[in-house]
Amino acid sequence: MEKGKNGGWVRNIELIPPTLQDNTADADRLTGALKKELGTEFVDIEFDLLKRLPQILRESGYRVRCILFKQHGRWLLLDADAGDDRIIAGLAVDLGTTRLVLRLIDLVSKKTLGEISFDNPQISVGPDILARIHFADQEGGLEKINRLIIDGLNKNIENLCGECGIRPADIYLFSIAGNTAMTHLFMGLNPRWIIREPYIPVVNSPDVKKALTLGIKLNPIARILIFPNIGSYFGGDLIAGILFSGLNKSDDTAILVDVGTNAEVVLGNKNWLMACAGAAGPALEGGVTKMGMMAGPGVIDKVSIEPDSCIFHIHTIENKTPIGICGSGLIDLAAHLFLSGMVDIRGRLMLARCNKRIKDINGIKHLVVVPETESATNADLTISQADLDSLVRSKAAMYTILETITSSVGIVLNELSRFYVAGTFGSFIDPRSAISIGMLPDLPIDAYLSLGNSSLGGASMALTSCESVDEIDKIRDSITYLELNVNQEFMNRFSAAKFLPHTNKSLFPSVKQMHQERI
Repeated sequence: MEKGKNGGWVRNIELIPPTLQDNTADADRLTGALKKELGTEFVDIEFDLLKRLPQILRESGYRVRCILFKQHGRWLLLDADAGDDRIIAGLAVDLGTTRLVLRLIDLVSKKTLGEISFDNPQISVGPDILARIHFADQEGGLEKINRLIIDGLNKNIENLCGECGIRPADIYLFSIAGNTAMTHLFMGLNPRWIIREPYIPVVNSPDVKKALTLGIKLNPIARILIFPNIGSYFGGDLIAGILFSGLNKSDDTAILVDVGTNAEVVLGNKNWLMACAGAAGPALEGGVTKMGMMAGPGVIDKVSIEPDSCIFHIHTIENKTPIGICGSGLIDLAAHLFLSGMVDIRGRLMLARCNKRIKDINGIKHLVVVPETESATNADLTISQADLDSLVRSKAAMYTILETITSSVGIVLNELSRFYVAGTFGSFIDPRSAISIGMLPDLPIDAYLSLGNSSLGGASMALTSCESVDEIDKIRDSITYLELNVNQEFMNRFSAAKFLPHTNKSLFPSVKQMHQERI
């Protein structure tokens, strides 16, 4: 590995003091030593530091602790001191549409000092990206929605620092990863043209910014790294996810899926990366049914059904009385309804098999998942035939996206040896259930690896590894984006996938066997 890449952003440098025979300028003396340490030809010094440098060098006996960062291969010396017990920190941020997560990191030890999460304050003006972009188009709207996120960050940064016993002024580096629209709103850039043909962002690769420029209250010379996006529908959160997964360094071809507002997919290895996005997200997040909701206490996250008796076993987060169901619970429910014969291959309710759980509401058949006597809402928690139809369409879209991107490079889904699943979706989903309804390919279960919050993981890597910052640019430059809207094969594949698990049962041999055994 190239010299300098293996260390962190904080380096201890010992200089030979000047003499009459060696009257090199203070700045040149320090940058010369840093160039040798880092293995680079380019080191710039923050001007604020330059004014204090003579005193720092002499009071420290020419032994200094240097705080560095870089962009596009060029290093920047942000600050230097004599070195003491003061923590030099960095902050990694997952800039989610619904929720933000902040991770405070000691830049010397590279250990996590603490984490905090909070609901995105922009929800108050719009629950989703589209509503927020339209709000930003109103007079004063962009300033207001930008202020909401900046104020929310500053408040929670102060709270997190208080919990960890440091000050915001001890934070020198800040890395943030979010989708394209969210990063635009964070920077105060108008995202108007992201949602209008031909769907053009203001910027794909923002330069490293001073925190003060964006209104973030950290150390006055702190720098902010904003993960780049690839166009309107593939954001920095996915770049961070690729970095975190190591997909970009893998010899073997693997796939990464992150389900949120859309289903976003990356396929590739260390030599190439192919990406695409499609509308399969909301239903798989739990938005398909009236009882669907985001994961939280009392939300159903796991379901199983005894195939002989059709008795339901419900699990909720924190074992609270049920109030609704999230995406993982919904996928479990659909899988077990199918495997127990309570729905057929089209996802249609089998009324005789469902027995007393069928309820007619306004002329529409509903299946009672949790009766009112066992529900925290004092009402039945049900799923309708229309809900199931929507779920089948969403799972078909998910599988078709995966099938289309792999076939575009001549790969068969079942040949993949590694399948990364990111985000909340990846943390809670049971791959076996997703396979059973034909949403994910029929791979061995150990091929699936949940990454958790890969956006936060990638943002954290940018603070703990100098090499990672170089990798961000390489990842961005190596991605080819596949546009599904103009893909002629997509709709043909989609029609074939609108069955459980699929019209081509040979694609799901393990599901065929389970289904035959259980009914």
